[in-house]
Amino acid sequence: MTSRAERKYRVATALQRRVGNPLLRRMPFQTLLETTGRVSGLPRTTPVGGRRVGDAFWLVSEFGERSQYVRNIKADPRVRVRVRGRWHTGTAHLMPDDDPVARLRSLPRFNSAAVRAIGAELLTVRVDLDG
Repeated sequence: MTSRAERKYRVATALQRRVGNPLLRRMPFQTLLETTGRVSGLPRTTPVGGRRVGDAFWLVSEFGERSQYVRNIKADPRVRVRVRGRWHTGTAHLMPDDDPVARLRSLPRFNSAAVRAIGAELLTVRVDLDG
């Protein structure tokens, strides 16, 4: 990662961790991804932007495998996603062969623009939803 990308990562994650995520988690219709902490074993909830398409939920991680929720998915792919106020269980899959920029074009515009502006190592994630 270049020094500029590293700075971008540090600033963005600090703001998300301390300001953005705590506020967004409280919003009743914010889409949330719940993973299991790879060290603690506790539930970890992260606001995300994405879209449900059939029995799958698609999102793009702005920092790829450096994102904490992606690291948690690698340790345990069983997740929950809250879409429009309703929780769904599923199994997350990292999709390194998917084109994340093209994927962002099919996801909600505002979030996609933010991911493109902030992101440095985009990675597509698909969650196959149960039943």
